[in-house]
This record gives sequence, structure tokens and C-alpha cells, in this order.
Amino acid sequence: MTACTILTADRIFDGDMFHEETALVLAEGRIVALTALGDLPSGASVTHTGAAVLCPGFVDWQVNGGGGVLFNETPTADGAAAMARAHLAFGTTALLPTIITDHEAVTEAAAEAISNALRTGHPGIVGIHFEGPHLSVEKCGVHDPGLFRPLCPADMRRYTRRDLGKVVVTLAPENASHADIETLAAHDVIVSLGHTNADYETAHAAFRAGASAVTHVFNAMASLHHRKPGLIGAAMERADIWCGLIADGHHVHAAVLKMLMAAGPVDRMTLVTDAMSTVGVSADTFSLNGRTVTRANGRLTVAGGTLAGSDLDMMSAVRFTVHHCGQPLERALQMASRNPARMLGLTDRGRFAPGARADILALDSALNLTGIWLGGEPVAP
Repeated sequence: MTACTILTADRIFDGDMFHEETALVLAEGRIVALTALGDLPSGASVTHTGAAVLCPGFVDWQVNGGGGVLFNETPTADGAAAMARAHLAFGTTALLPTIITDHEAVTEAAAEAISNALRTGHPGIVGIHFEGPHLSVEKCGVHDPGLFRPLCPADMRRYTRRDLGKVVVTLAPENASHADIETLAAHDVIVSLGHTNADYETAHAAFRAGASAVTHVFNAMASLHHRKPGLIGAAMERADIWCGLIADGHHVHAAVLKMLMAAGPVDRMTLVTDAMSTVGVSADTFSLNGRTVTRANGRLTVAGGTLAGSDLDMMSAVRFTVHHCGQPLERALQMASRNPARMLGLTDRGRFAPGARADILALDSALNLTGIWLGGEPVAP
């Protein structure tokens, strides 16, 4: 008989709801069951974690860097693995290394890096996010608009490779045809609209073509206006669009996030970090496409003040969502785990169900991370 590990805490969140007086049973890196404490066999070896909450590991579909590594500057399997290790320390057990707009050789190197990482089994890496170069000059943000271009056949071949795991492509519908979007969606690529000046009608047309997500809602897109609802209005109107939210208080005001969380479909909101290389290290400057990015007071900016990604980890995003956006803990945890797992089609993550991966976090009452299990094995937080 396979030996089981049995964990207890004050409460266990299974991805949908909290359970009390319950134990989490795991074996061979997978969840076996949630079992009432009174139903455990007499003499069973139980690990009392002392945690206020056990919950599924976090899933982040927009991670530019971490641990001193920026994927654009180090587009290698080792670079992606270093990013994953850095974010694991903050509860992220699955992520998409994200390559932003760059020269085609860098983008291709990033694709090869993820292929290699998946082939060799680097923990935590489940795919890749291509954020650009098919974006809007008017909404370029920190991306280099000189590298923007329409989607071409070589891009299509890259994005539809079968060795890249889960693939997200952020694009502006101004720089891609409906046929392009349809083809990507037909190949199970998640098309996310972002860095776009699309109006309401253009956004809806892209959604009808197969786009299914919006990248960092409110950032690098037209503002919501009562006569010009734009992309934000189109996304909020639908119940089938995933929304990525950067909950750090710098990219979007907490009050606006709270309104979006109240107005949008509960099950379609996802937290993302948009993290850069500073997460997990003390360095306050780094280079991005030849420009210096500086960290000050939790903000990352280039000269002139444009935001350049975030200094955010997912555990901090969950705390911000609870403490500043007024969301119940269960919803914040869903936005960091269950919802993004569903968006990416990771059916064995983001929940505690028989057969799911035993990626587990232990939290104290102040929402500090006190324990991590990756594939059932404890790792230091």
C-alpha cells in the first residue's frame, strides 16, 4: 500500500470552499482525498501544520522575471527555471514565463527555452506567454514600438508549436486579422487582447473570432468612458472572457479593482503579477531592451515615469485583494489559483480534488506564507 501524507490546518480551502475539522490526504505527489478528522483511521500519522489555511498553489500567467532574471535578457531554460524558483518562494507553483516585444531572435530563443524546460521537467514551468510584438503604438507602454509588426506566418508557426505547453499570445486586434485569431484559438492558443486602442466594436469582433482574455485590464488600453466603453466595456459585458488584474495599487487603484471585481464574472477574474526581475532580490535597477528600469516605493519605472512591469509577487497580490479591495479570502485565493488554472486548461491544478497535483500552500492568519509543498514534497518558503 502506498504511504500517505496527512496534513491538517484550522481550515482547508479546496479551490471552491473552506472545510473545517478536515484533513488533506496525499500520496505520490497527488491529492487522494479530503477526509473528516473523525474518519481518519486510528493511529494514522498526521502532520499538524499549525496553519490557519491550507490552499492550492498559485498560478500566474504573466511573469516577466524574478530572482534577478528577466526573461527578455536571459531567454534560456535556466533563466526560466530561476524565475520559477523565485516565485515559488511566494506561493506560485505554476507560471508562464513571459517574453515581451523584442527582436525575433530573442522571441525564438524564448520559445526554445520553454521547450527545453518542459522536456527536462523544470518545476513550475507550464508554458509561455508571448506579450507582443503585435501591439498598438498608441498603447505601447514600456514596449519598444519600433519592434511592433503584424502577425506573420513565422509567428503563427511559433505560437502553434506543440512543445510549448500552455501558450498565451497578447495582441492588439489592430495588428492581427480575425482569421489569425481564429487559427490561433483553433490550435488551443489563448488569445488575450492587450496594449490596444481597440474600440468597443473591434473588441467584440475579436472576441467573436476567438480571443478569450484581456491582459492587465485597465493598463495599456483605452479608459472606460460612458460613451466609449472600449475593450474594458466589451470584456465586462461578456461572461466568457478572462481578465488579468495587477493588484499592487500602482497599476490600478484599489477602488477601481473593487468595482471591476464586483461587476465582472466572479469565475473569470485572475490575478497576475506582471513581475520583473526584482522579485525576490534586493537590486533596485535592471536593464530592459537597453533602458534602465528603477525600483522605488514598490514601483518600477523607466525615465519619464512609465511603469515597467511590477515588483509584485502573488502572495502580496492576494493580500492586497483582501485588505484593499475588500474581497473575501476565498475569492482572492480563487483568483490566484483556481481561475487561472481553468483559464490555462490546467485541470489538475488550482484545486484539491482526487488526482490533482499536491501543490499546497500553508498560510497564517495574517496571510503570510508558512509552508509550501510542490508535488507533495515540502520545500522551504
